[in-house]
Amino acid sequence: MAKQDFYETLGVSRGASAEEVKKAYRKLAMQWHPDRNPGDKAAEQRFKDVNEAYDVLKDEQKRAAYDRFGHAAFENGGGRPGAGDFGFGQGGFADIFDEMFGEFMGTRRGGAGSGRGSDLRYNMEISLEEAFRGKQATVRVPTLAQCEACAGSGAEAGSKPVTCPTCRGSGRVRAQQGFFTIERTCPACQGAGRVIENPCRACAGQGRVRKEKTLAVSIPPGVEDGTRIRLAGEGEVGVRGASPGDLYIFVSVAPHRLFQRDGANIHCRVPIPMVTAALGGAIEVPTIDGNRARVTVPAGTQTGHQFRLKGKGMSVLRSTARGDMYIQAVIETPVNLTKKQQELLREFERANGDGRETSPESAGFFARVKEFFEDLRE
Repeated sequence: MAKQDFYETLGVSRGASAEEVKKAYRKLAMQWHPDRNPGDKAAEQRFKDVNEAYDVLKDEQKRAAYDRFGHAAFENGGGRPGAGDFGFGQGGFADIFDEMFGEFMGTRRGGAGSGRGSDLRYNMEISLEEAFRGKQATVRVPTLAQCEACAGSGAEAGSKPVTCPTCRGSGRVRAQQGFFTIERTCPACQGAGRVIENPCRACAGQGRVRKEKTLAVSIPPGVEDGTRIRLAGEGEVGVRGASPGDLYIFVSVAPHRLFQRDGANIHCRVPIPMVTAALGGAIEVPTIDGNRARVTVPAGTQTGHQFRLKGKGMSVLRSTARGDMYIQAVIETPVNLTKKQQELLREFERANGDGRETSPESAGFFARVKEFFEDLRE
């Protein structure tokens, strides 16, 4: 079955910017993540496809190669569409691409650094309070760790890898193709320069085994939704002692039931009783640090009026400063009135006259409405 176009997988156009590609990836990764779709094999495959597409399109060099050659740019033995088979064996276009651009898919094939472990991703959701204070978290990550039986060498105890007789330890072999001499990864040792004659039974010669690793992660105060934290060398261990990959913690901040965050500032909609808004008074509001703040409400406060509490917002990343908190007033109209309360309001209405003094906005609006209809009759 032919692979779907990477741009179609992410739902972006070929001319999409790097930011548009990233935004589309984050949305789809959240939608199809296995944690949100437990037991759904189709969702798991979609998640893998989305990650594969983003891994290519986020990198300028890989994206350029994909735009020109399509999926063939990343398939062993593949080449540009329509080109003949050069008989490169396991190398093919990928080896040529290595020579042109250096690192390919995170590491360079063959020689030092070959077999570098894969990077890992861990999604962590925290509360807004934890984003404010920071957090010390412990995460458990399934990974490939060094095999203890062979100490990562891949060879059975009492033996050790020997120099590859095919490439004589260089990890590369050359082949003559007409006028060209092509150098590619050694097919016998996969670029390691050594072969294992007696592989370790615990890890089948890989030098690594699957296990779960427990790590401590420090989330700094002021962290924002979508922040990526890199733990260098905490990814999968490389093949037979090669360097490990990295672990990336992707932080998402859960919605809060009271506050809405805007960068370092916090917004909170607070309902204010009509009488308090009309006569003035004071209210107490919670703050993100767990305390309370007293807000003076002046007489005549209207819905939409904002009160600023300086320095009561979020922590600022890598700083001791804090943002501000904004209280948005929402004047609450009384409901379920008793007969006495209704009569008092009617008495107020009768004493209010045309309302120009007590309700200037509504009086002014209806005056303009009256003028509007009068203009239509002329």
